[in-house]
Amino acid sequence: MNQINNEYKVFARSYRPRQFKDLIGQDFLVQTLENAIKTGKLAHAYLLTGIRGVGKTTTARIIAMSINCLNKNQDNITEPCLECSSCKSIINDNHPDVLEMDAASKTGVDDIRELINNASYTPSLSKYKIYIIDEVHMLSNNAFNALLKTLEEPPKHTKFIFATTETRKIPLTILSRCQRFDLKRVTNEQLTILLENICDKEAIKHEIGALNTLCNLSGGSVRDALSLLDQMRLVTNNNLTTEVIRNTLGYSDLENCFALYNEIIKGNVPELLARVNQMFNAGAEVKNILNDLLEITYLISKANILKDNFTEIKVSSTIETEIKNLASQLQISTLAPIWQMLLKAVDEINLSPNQFQALEMSLIRICHLSSENNLNKIISEVKKKL
Repeated sequence: MNQINNEYKVFARSYRPRQFKDLIGQDFLVQTLENAIKTGKLAHAYLLTGIRGVGKTTTARIIAMSINCLNKNQDNITEPCLECSSCKSIINDNHPDVLEMDAASKTGVDDIRELINNASYTPSLSKYKIYIIDEVHMLSNNAFNALLKTLEEPPKHTKFIFATTETRKIPLTILSRCQRFDLKRVTNEQLTILLENICDKEAIKHEIGALNTLCNLSGGSVRDALSLLDQMRLVTNNNLTTEVIRNTLGYSDLENCFALYNEIIKGNVPELLARVNQMFNAGAEVKNILNDLLEITYLISKANILKDNFTEIKVSSTIETEIKNLASQLQISTLAPIWQMLLKAVDEINLSPNQFQALEMSLIRICHLSSENNLNKIISEVKKKL
């Protein structure tokens, strides 16, 4: 019975940062906010922008906890203590002076007017009343107009923190009255370190390649990376291997992708078709095959330019060696057209009624044009015309 009552918290919740030091990839934001808190020079309104899952609402909560924390001292002037009644209430979403509103569901002027009326009253327990409005770009024009007057002459005890993924949808009159912070995408390197630490704490066996795959798929979103890790630990029974992860998510093994790439370079169409059919029948998605080929082209180009300085945390040492070998054989004049044709193939599979046929035809075309002789001939003809 106790096991049923103990609610399982997904990683995105259980590992949600609660202090500035826990935020990853946002050093400028953290430094600026800590300086503002230390000097008491807090803006009346903050606008946090960035992609989904990068930490906008989390940062807003940390700000709220920090400026309303009851245990501030000289040794800990910026970080919330997480132990006082104010911090605990914010963590539990029941603080009377900290209101979170989802503008996606409350878009009307009446909702904002109610908020503004409440903002005029002094805080009941804390130093500041704090209003966190998520997806603020979803507010109606009338709602923005109602909010504007309060932002022009805000009560001294009130702070507004807005979060959005669409700054272009927010009126300039609102933007100009906010201190804006653009939260960056978190790099794959930073995400990999985070996932490794969580795996160690949770006793999850893992290969670095498996974590790299999850980080690549997250697109710089911490929440997406944690959600994928949470899902895959259940799929793999706490044993994350690169092969299982890629197969589960519709990707082929990287070795197969490099073998396919080699057939393209050699112009070996029969072997190329046989290999891509094998990958597709094994469960690889068409778009993921193209994504892998684009990634390989990018890495080879990078290695070609950087030479001995090339290192890539996202791949194993074996794959890195393969990349360097290909980079020594291919020139940018060969890689650039391959990149362009792969991008064109991405568009073509979306237009075709049969995506796999579109993939095969695109690879045949790339295979024909990517051989050194054909490319050199084309480049020579173009130069003559110029």
